[in-house]
Amino acid sequence: MPAPNPAALDFLLTRRSRPAKTLVAPVPDRAALRTLLTAAARSPDHGKLEPWRFLVLEKPALDRLAALAAARGAALGLAPERIDKGVSQYAMADLAVVVVGVPKPSETIPAIEQTLSAGAVCLALLNAALAAGWGANWLTGWPVYDEAFRAEGLGLAPGEFVAGVIHIGTETAAPPDRPRPDLDRIVTWVAV
Repeated sequence: MPAPNPAALDFLLTRRSRPAKTLVAPVPDRAALRTLLTAAARSPDHGKLEPWRFLVLEKPALDRLAALAAARGAALGLAPERIDKGVSQYAMADLAVVVVGVPKPSETIPAIEQTLSAGAVCLALLNAALAAGWGANWLTGWPVYDEAFRAEGLGLAPGEFVAGVIHIGTETAAPPDRPRPDLDRIVTWVAV
């Protein structure tokens, strides 16, 4: 059995995402971000397929994506408030990392396991950022479900998808903790 790590367990029991709108510069530099990405890439990956990759969005790219989200929202005929929400996710950010799901052909590793691995990478990156003292939030939003936005804005190939957009920065406010799941309601103990 590995040695207990009470500090890590305490972190996991108390971790909280920070709303993306409360994150500002400074953001991790490339060296600091590389450490966070290294931690995220240690996620479970059955078959060692690496069914994910990272797109690091710096401020100029985020501004470009905000403009594209506005154009795509209008082209799709979305309600103005829905467009604004998609635009603001990029316009207000200083740094975000897109975790791209990259399913790989495999006779032994089902596609769902590869998708779950991409989700694990999102959580690992979020937790690594929080553990390093940054504020972080995992978002998606309507733009990443728009094929044209994914292709034109993010350069995704057919079959690739966005597992998450992880916003990272300096937190300016921490909201109160939210209610957490009632384990007695969601846990079934199976003994036989």
